Amino acid sequence: MILGLRTAIYPAPDLAKGKAFYSAILGAEPYFDEPFYVGYSVGGFELGLIPDGAPNANGAAALWGVPDADAEYSRLLTLGARPHEAVKDVGGGIKVAAVLDPFGNVFSIIENPHFDTANVR
Repeated sequence: MILGLRTAIYPAPDLAKGKAFYSAILGAEPYFDEPFYVGYSVGGFELGLIPDGAPNANGAAALWGVPDADAEYSRLLTLGARPHEAVKDVGGGIKVAAVLDPFGNVFSIIENPHFDTANVR
């Protein structure tokens, strides 16, 4: 079951430069700041920066919230999606995965027990 949009991920090979840019844009410092991921809370949603992605003009990756990443990944495959990135634990009880839709678009999911819908504005 898809719960709604949760996170947008932007590749930022230079995290220091990315943090400076997005902190200025958002008017806030990140709430999570590690060498592997920088996270901002924006209106109840998350803007994340990753150092190992490939920036491109196609934009950020949107991650759709699910209650159980393993179950949803399996369900998406039975509905005709193709595997793209298997479910992986990225720490803190958060799991992510991605499939390809029938047209080759990436459809990413996230199981994030820390996401609080009460913070969505």
